[in-house]
Amino acid sequence: MISKTTIDNVFETARVEEVIGDFVQLKKSGSNMKGLSPFTDERSPSFMVSPVKQIWKDFSSGKGGNVVAFLMEHEHFTYPEAIKYLAKKYNIEVEETQQSDEQKEQANERESMYLVSEYANEFFQKRMHETDEGQAIGLSYFKERGFTPETIKKFDLGYSPDDWEVFTKTALDDGYKLEYLEKTGLTIVKENKRFDRFKGRVMFPIHSMSGRVLGFGGRILSNTKKAAKYLNSPESDIYHKSKVLYGIYYAKQAIAKEDNCYLVEGYTDVIQFHQSGIENTVSSSGTALTPEQIRLINRLTKNITVLFDGDAAGTRASLRGIDLILEQGMNVKVCPFPEGEDPDSFARANSEDELREFLQENSYDFITYKASLLMDEAKNDPVKKAGLIRDMVNSISKIPDNIQREVYLQECSRIMDINEDVLYASLAQIENKDPKSSAQPKKRSMEVVKEKETQKTKVDQLYELERKIISLLVLYGKQDGEFHDILLKQNEQGEMVYESEVQEAKVFEKIFLDLQEDEIEFTNEDFKELFFLLIEKLNSEDEFGVEMIINELKESQAVKLTDILMEEEQYELHDWERHDIPVKKKEQGISQYVTQTILSLRRYLVGRKINELVEAMKDADSDEENRTEMIQEIMSYTSLSTILSDRLGRVM
Repeated sequence: MISKTTIDNVFETARVEEVIGDFVQLKKSGSNMKGLSPFTDERSPSFMVSPVKQIWKDFSSGKGGNVVAFLMEHEHFTYPEAIKYLAKKYNIEVEETQQSDEQKEQANERESMYLVSEYANEFFQKRMHETDEGQAIGLSYFKERGFTPETIKKFDLGYSPDDWEVFTKTALDDGYKLEYLEKTGLTIVKENKRFDRFKGRVMFPIHSMSGRVLGFGGRILSNTKKAAKYLNSPESDIYHKSKVLYGIYYAKQAIAKEDNCYLVEGYTDVIQFHQSGIENTVSSSGTALTPEQIRLINRLTKNITVLFDGDAAGTRASLRGIDLILEQGMNVKVCPFPEGEDPDSFARANSEDELREFLQENSYDFITYKASLLMDEAKNDPVKKAGLIRDMVNSISKIPDNIQREVYLQECSRIMDINEDVLYASLAQIENKDPKSSAQPKKRSMEVVKEKETQKTKVDQLYELERKIISLLVLYGKQDGEFHDILLKQNEQGEMVYESEVQEAKVFEKIFLDLQEDEIEFTNEDFKELFFLLIEKLNSEDEFGVEMIINELKESQAVKLTDILMEEEQYELHDWERHDIPVKKKEQGISQYVTQTILSLRRYLVGRKINELVEAMKDADSDEENRTEMIQEIMSYTSLSTILSDRLGRVM
């Protein structure tokens, strides 16, 4: 268990904008910061961070909360893991009681796999640095590649001994279970035999964006033809190679700062670039680029520069994956290296300044580069040229932005010496092959608009009114107000007239007493619990701040509260007032707003009661006396509803 002192210290020290900024590129937006959602595939920012309130809200997925909630959502941390991550980031000492053997056994499967991977990472490093075999084979290999001791340490590079089960045996002796050694792929189990997967290889640990070890890549150093040169960890609950980029943990801040990401092919390319000072570099680890990997970069920057080897095969292989990047609406450049060179060898042979100069001078816009390259290949062959033009237009069709597509079509027309109309016709032909697209786009767009109009979201009026009450308590609970209650009284002449009665109270006192008086209970369980928690805190604490309770809430409650706190950052739903849901206007005082909200809730509940009675009367038997009583009750409630509407109109 982590001590309360440590947890309090973490919450006091951690800054939500700094922590989230490690994972999402945030830009200033008034007093807040915004960026692309890390939880959904979007192109327009709907992810908001409030440095003042120390909370975040993702309007596209509905998620929200404090800094710990973000780490639990994004990195799938448990609560203790998130606290430890923040403590490490801010150099806070973690005080915790010793875990018992029973508690260790209760650790969930994913956490057990992470622990095994971390253990393996330390094992491989120690074996390389502290054994003769490791130094002679593993360490000497990395030094021959030109890696400095600082670089080797930074990337946790290691060595797996050339022995069939030394790692597995050591891990078992240290108390780690064979079940998790097998599930992470570190140990292969066949017919009661077990042996190390990465026997005799130099090791490259693969980290998540938060720095956790997910898996490994191992390169064999012997010349045996039967073994693969590179071997990766198999897919597991913690390692999905299609969703991971090698080096992203070390590159994320540089990518956001430089607003560009260099994409290379191999582990050593990444490491050599980092050592040369080009830290905004990642690799797809030898696998074909996937949409998930591209979206990982898209959270940090809209710009990718793909670096590839100078040979023709390397160029063609790199070009194939770029259409996927275009589909994500990103800006793509390409940078080919000279014949016989790759990013690793070129970075080793040149200084940082020379490398930066080369990248700047030889990075070309992808569409322009591909068009020129294909035309060189086609030369004077008209059939080949026609095929290459179709290939080119197919790439342009992936771009979601219409203006960008048009610019590229014009540029291709110039480079390829072909009429623009032909390219536009070819583009239309490609788009209409999609069964989802229509031959009559104008008619289709009208149908879509009609669909949207008929599928307007129905507003849950009671939910919104209860939410307004919680909002009032959170935002204005401690404020003093002068409340003008409009009461219906009998004057001296026996006539019913409205009189104003002034009451001074704090907002939370007024709300609590009015709801108690009417015996109104919340129907939403989260709001019900929040209401009593807020009333308790507002009543007992001299100074009230939302940070006092948000760390105590259940996830569903934290999301609702964050949504309320960030409400002003999202667009207001249209036509609230048509649904009798009050919206606070700038010129409106808080006392007036509170009274208006409570009256609206009362009127809604009375209206619902009338509807229930009407439905009950339809189902009731034909007993005349019973029907008469129900009619009288309906009339009484209708009269009350009229009075509430009148009072509400006077308040407004």
